[in-house]
Amino acid sequence: MRRPQLDIQLKTPDQIEKMRAAGLVVARALRLMREAVAPGVSTADLDAIAESTIREAGAIPSFKGYHGFPASICSSVNEQVVHAIPSSQQVLREGDLISIDCGAVLNGWHGDAAITVGVGEVDPALLKMAAVAEDAMWAGIAAAARGAASGKGRLTDISHAVETAVRKGGRYGIVDGYGGHGIGTEMHQDPHVLNHGRPGKGPRLVPGLALAIEPMITMGSPRTVELTDGWTVVTRDRSMAAHVEHSMALLDDGVWVLTAEDGGRARLGDLVTARQSADSPAR
Repeated sequence: MRRPQLDIQLKTPDQIEKMRAAGLVVARALRLMREAVAPGVSTADLDAIAESTIREAGAIPSFKGYHGFPASICSSVNEQVVHAIPSSQQVLREGDLISIDCGAVLNGWHGDAAITVGVGEVDPALLKMAAVAEDAMWAGIAAAARGAASGKGRLTDISHAVETAVRKGGRYGIVDGYGGHGIGTEMHQDPHVLNHGRPGKGPRLVPGLALAIEPMITMGSPRTVELTDGWTVVTRDRSMAAHVEHSMALLDDGVWVLTAEDGGRARLGDLVTARQSADSPAR
């Protein structure tokens, strides 16, 4: 079932269950990479962890080969915002900040999520930025859940909630031109989800809608440039950046954060669907 104009794919509850299985594969890969982050570890080392974890679960890395991307994760360090290619030459150092974006496809359904992690002892201001980005992501997910429950929610309610949380957190740049997206049988689907904007605009928030919510913020300018490798996006002023993401789906009785191991319960409480309580490992 698809909504007109934008090609928005609405999922059945059974299809969302399949997306949850893919999401749990991503969640495990990110947890293992988070545990591995340390000075002296290369971004290629992290990529190897992701690929082995995903394939051992019977899934396929979504990113590898996507428009020619050569790896299973994007590993963006410091001023790199998104899409940085893992390399054995990029070795993490004390004080770095790394954003790890990971995707998996299992039985035709995609999961996509990202975390930002400090390496060793990190400037508290950078850790605060990462925490603000994460809080903003959860604010956007909560806005989606409340909007669907009321029957009055619109897509940009998510955008507005993300922006409001970032602005409340401090003086950060909200990266231009990048945001979240629909997700399902393809990794990137309609609609695009901006991380800023006025509420009350765009498609309705309805059961069956699955989105990846992904704030990207900086310590300075929101403007970015793409490097000559054709992938890596960096801040134009070389200020530090943070990127976080979860895939979520709306059901009749709440939201399911498909790439959170607890389904979102710790952060969202009763906004989470009852289906989460019967959650099971990826299969």
